[in-house]
Amino acid sequence: MKKLFALLLAGTMLLSGCGGGGEAAENAVEKYGSDTLKLYNWGEYMGQDLISNFEKQFGVKVILEYFDSNEMMYTKLQAGDAYDVLVPSDYMIERLIADGMLQELDIEKIPNIVNLAEGVRSLPYDPANTYSVPYFWGSVGIVYNHNNVDPAVVEEQGYEILRNTDYKGRIYVYDSERDSFMMAFKALGYSMNTENEQEIQDAYNWLLDMNNTMEPVYVTDEVIDGMITGTKDIAVVYSGDATTILQENEDMSFWMPNEGTNLWSDAMVVPANAENPLLAHEFINYVLTYEASLDNSEFVGYASSNQEVLDELSGEGGLFAENEAYLPRAGYAKDEVFRDNQVLKKTLAELWIKVKAAK
Repeated sequence: MKKLFALLLAGTMLLSGCGGGGEAAENAVEKYGSDTLKLYNWGEYMGQDLISNFEKQFGVKVILEYFDSNEMMYTKLQAGDAYDVLVPSDYMIERLIADGMLQELDIEKIPNIVNLAEGVRSLPYDPANTYSVPYFWGSVGIVYNHNNVDPAVVEEQGYEILRNTDYKGRIYVYDSERDSFMMAFKALGYSMNTENEQEIQDAYNWLLDMNNTMEPVYVTDEVIDGMITGTKDIAVVYSGDATTILQENEDMSFWMPNEGTNLWSDAMVVPANAENPLLAHEFINYVLTYEASLDNSEFVGYASSNQEVLDELSGEGGLFAENEAYLPRAGYAKDEVFRDNQVLKKTLAELWIKVKAAK
């Protein structure tokens, strides 16, 4: 799911850490069987010191590779590429589990799992954390310029404000079939995981009407700079990117529609073909520490999976204390998690192409 800010360095690039050498490396090999961890993650999705601190503390080196979509990551795994830790999204983890492409975690080797925030416990794609440990989480909501758009109207209309012709030519829409159909399904009172053909058609018509009447600009990562500079007045944005926008532009506000939204999470997993599972468990456990989680969340702007960090950053005096977008909405009945459904995804992708081609 991934997140617009996380895509700023999207693409494939390899980085080799300095790591520890000599005796430290020998100790790592003795303890883990290797002194090298291969990590596959989203771009710009880690704190500035996360990797270097891990390398120094454990006497290892990290080889880091970036992906820009869950599907890209899945294709490389299918081709036989080996990584020790991946950070895919909820629905993709569900698919990887079903395909037998992940190994079960040894929770005894991840004692810091007790630090998990309440909002990322018992998630439907892996309720017992058998295969995954949450990394970041968030939601999708509406960022808007409260000087040009009445907050009362946003709160009343929710996603329908994207069809309110008072704001024609003033909206960004994320160029993603999943997220765009999500807002259409929710606006119509449907589940975003629906397989009902009539409901899918209704959502298609909703998006077609928005496309043909509102002159939307379809964007990906450009939405961040666009909203920071006030180029448009309304955008549907991932909460972490919304956090960044609100931090940089005090004219912007954030609203999670009453109709419900996508409650997403990205989590750390160990592939079935991982060459260094012991070191992978050490890394997962390290990410859950207060220091590592704080570094991650402060830098990236997405909600931490560590409860203490989440409370500190969103609480009084915290970096994001006044930021409406940082803290996800947990426990809301109409919010949902995307489920893996390849038939539905293919259908929505085809309809989304037709929506954008209708101009």
